[in-house]
Amino acid sequence: MSEIATTMRRRSQWTPDVLRSAAMLLALALFSGGLAIVMTDAALRVACVAAAFAFGTMAVLSAAGYLVQRRRSLDAFATLKRFAADEPVPTLATDASFRVIYANTAAVDVLRASVDDSLPELLATRIADADALVHRLSIRSESSGFAREGAIANDPRVSLSLRRLDRGHWFWRFETDKAFEDSHDGEHEPPILTLGRSGAVLYMNGRARAVLGRRIKRLDDVLEDPPLQNGGIHHFVTPEGPKGYSVRCVDTGIGRQEVILDQIDPVVVEGSAADGFDNLPVPLLRIGPDGTILRANPGACKLLDTERADGRNMSEFMEGLGRSIRGWISEAVAGRGLHRSEFLRLTRSDREIFVQVTLTRVRIDGMPELVAVLNDATELKTLEAQFVQSQKMQAIGQLAGGVAHDFNNLLTAISGHCDLLLLRHDQGDPDYCDLVQINQNANRAAALVGQLLAFSRKQTLRPEVLDLRDTLSDLTHLLNRLVGEKVQLTLNHDPVLPSIRGDRRQLEQVMMNLVVNARDAMPDGGEIHIETASQTLMEPLHRNRAVVEPGQYAAVKVTDQGMGIPQDKLQKVFEPFYTTKRTGEGTGLGLSTVYGIVKQTGGFIFVDSVVGEGSSFTLLFPTFDVPVSTQLPEKIVEKRKMPATGSGVVLLVEDEAPVRAFAARALRLRGYTVHEACSAEEALEFLDDVSMKVDLFVTDVVMPGLDGPTWVRKALEQRPGTRVVFVSGYAEDVFAEGDNEIPNSIFLPKPFSLNQLTETVHMQLN
Repeated sequence: MSEIATTMRRRSQWTPDVLRSAAMLLALALFSGGLAIVMTDAALRVACVAAAFAFGTMAVLSAAGYLVQRRRSLDAFATLKRFAADEPVPTLATDASFRVIYANTAAVDVLRASVDDSLPELLATRIADADALVHRLSIRSESSGFAREGAIANDPRVSLSLRRLDRGHWFWRFETDKAFEDSHDGEHEPPILTLGRSGAVLYMNGRARAVLGRRIKRLDDVLEDPPLQNGGIHHFVTPEGPKGYSVRCVDTGIGRQEVILDQIDPVVVEGSAADGFDNLPVPLLRIGPDGTILRANPGACKLLDTERADGRNMSEFMEGLGRSIRGWISEAVAGRGLHRSEFLRLTRSDREIFVQVTLTRVRIDGMPELVAVLNDATELKTLEAQFVQSQKMQAIGQLAGGVAHDFNNLLTAISGHCDLLLLRHDQGDPDYCDLVQINQNANRAAALVGQLLAFSRKQTLRPEVLDLRDTLSDLTHLLNRLVGEKVQLTLNHDPVLPSIRGDRRQLEQVMMNLVVNARDAMPDGGEIHIETASQTLMEPLHRNRAVVEPGQYAAVKVTDQGMGIPQDKLQKVFEPFYTTKRTGEGTGLGLSTVYGIVKQTGGFIFVDSVVGEGSSFTLLFPTFDVPVSTQLPEKIVEKRKMPATGSGVVLLVEDEAPVRAFAARALRLRGYTVHEACSAEEALEFLDDVSMKVDLFVTDVVMPGLDGPTWVRKALEQRPGTRVVFVSGYAEDVFAEGDNEIPNSIFLPKPFSLNQLTETVHMQLN
């Protein structure tokens, strides 16, 4: 019926315009005909006759269109009357002056309506101020063709609606909300609200008023979780407390929409269904509104590690929500937060378990309860913690590498200027001992910085082919001195141990750190056993999130008889700055340094421990087939006797002023001509003078602007064959791919001494 009414209204909107147009066309036709009569010129007379004929034809067509449209409107009106005749809702049709031209059977029976009655007078006995209501609806329906408004009536909760068909046919419906009178279908009708453009509530059906307890002006007055979303679940304030509803929004045009609220009813569980609670294979809890566990099935009891949980509160078994368990339960009972999982930690003493808990409201034997579904999420939380830990370790590694780089620059300046002072003081000088102490402590600081770089895997390695038996045998004397008299050190070698490739100095550092750590774990003495063996893996070894590929490995195992490491601490021993020693007795870098060196060498390290029995650290290094006698050449050759002075022109490029000052003075003292630049751009500008001779570039690798390798490549385009010494507080692998292929270049790591710098420059120039 509404579609017919809409069509009629659209047609009626242009009906008066058509009549006016037809009248104007007819007037023009008559005027043109009159002109044709009085015209003396034949051509003008013909033109006027043609115009009169055209205007007359158009007027006739317009009038015919109007008559056809009028006939269609009357037919549509008759159709609407047939639809409304048997409707139980009183329906009337009036003209624009509110005179009744039609009343269906319900209107005659309920309102005692008849043709020619005045609608305001007809409704006056049932609705207060009916005349004002009728006029308000007529005004509000002008734009959309429809309006509806609730009314104060002798028979409460009624509404009057108006739908315009055309200018002479208006349909009115007098509706009564039966939801509050009897068990009419309105009891099952959902709450419906009509909203305007600004969110104002224009209409509420009886069910909406009953649910919300009052008539509201704006939806935000009762909506707890704006903004409103079609298809979403929202909570509304009701006299019984917040309730959840599924929201449907229907756009009715002209900026209005109907909001339909579908209540999310709690699941009703009958007694027979509750009897199968214990047989479900999922951990389940029945919980009262105060958080008391009313019933726990066997799966839940096993997860909670208790024989019986009935009668105890949820907070006794779970924690870590970030708020009280009781508050969480209360919100769920009120309908908020349902079907949204929470991760909680069980208060078990044997091991750490996380559970994912989802709550659902139910009614059992007519009483409101909650059902909690528990899911063991320990593995998920463990993976999450491992990811967070890896991110933290990566951040600490980057921080350690950056700090070590800055410290290396400072130590280069300190030790370098100390070397310059020592050149002017002999052993009999009173200041000589102080300068030696400064130099020694600078070297100790450099060793600590080396540990930071080892942890961050950014120290410079000098790999060579090693026989672990010889390396460990040479180190035994020093290790025996480290362990002291209470601890016995034993060594057992595999006679066919294969060779490996690594940095001898760094591997010695690894063994020293492991042995010292084992010694400290045995304050009352004991035995430290070092064992080497050849190990062949036929298939991948998966352990501690590491995968060791199949192949042959040289294994080194360091075992002590100390106190052991608890299982929950095993994965933390390789973290930087983690230590179980008392304050002041350890840096927390020993094992993290070991880990960094082993990983940078391409090996693996694993730890096994039993509390009260001791610990065992196992190192796996890939074997290297090149015979030990075939040594790979190092980038810097063995030291030999150097001349006291040298000659040559050196371009020194260093952004750190203290380092640049020391290096320039050191080279000038040895007889070299030194030109200084604080940046790569300044160096390239200096080299633009083709008459300037330069024999050697000494440059930092990492600098603001252009880095060392980049500017050197540009310089070598104009000065091919110039030799280069790269220096850096980072490791040699700070070079990008291909940067270390610059011809005639070597690398000198910071911190370097006066002799190391001058000897390196001399070797490059000669």
